Amino acid sequence: MTEHRSARLAAAVYLAGFLLTASAHTSSADDAHRSPPIAVAERFVDAFYSFEPGPLSEVLASAGESRQDMLFYQGWALGGNYIVMERTPCKAIAEDTVRCSITVQDDLVLALGIDFDVTDTFELMFVDGAISAVATSSNDPQLYHDARDWVWANRSDRVEQPCKGGSESAPDPGQCVSNMLNGYREYARLNALQPRVPE
Repeated sequence: MTEHRSARLAAAVYLAGFLLTASAHTSSADDAHRSPPIAVAERFVDAFYSFEPGPLSEVLASAGESRQDMLFYQGWALGGNYIVMERTPCKAIAEDTVRCSITVQDDLVLALGIDFDVTDTFELMFVDGAISAVATSSNDPQLYHDARDWVWANRSDRVEQPCKGGSESAPDPGQCVSNMLNGYREYARLNALQPRVPE
């Protein structure tokens, strides 16, 4: 009798362990299926900072209006001489959203003499494993915003068309950032700011 009870107990323990393991495997597989594709997000970062529009356009093929926005921003980053100082791994912040933060040095901040490298953050939304939209933000210091506002208020004739485009012309990110940079340098001179030497 004792032997039968022990055998039944051992069988029950084995079955419970099997079911728990199977459940864990199923849960892990489901979680992996639901998790946003980090690899695609990392490929977006690679493409953006390659400064080649082809790879970026490809990875954003399903991103709607964000595709053109990011291609413009890539052209701006190229013209602004963005240099990656720190790249942290992309992280899932929701089931369908990945956040990637990249710290860069750029000519506009250098022109203002700010001892600070800006961190750009991209939030990538996914649908069926493909990037469907991109939202961007950055931690630009207040002086950067002040200079930008001054340029738009006082040199709008130089930045309006290349930065916003017109009825017969598309925005030109390279010319936009070049004209903005000239405005930043003028603002720095007027305010006796010392340009920062690139590292």
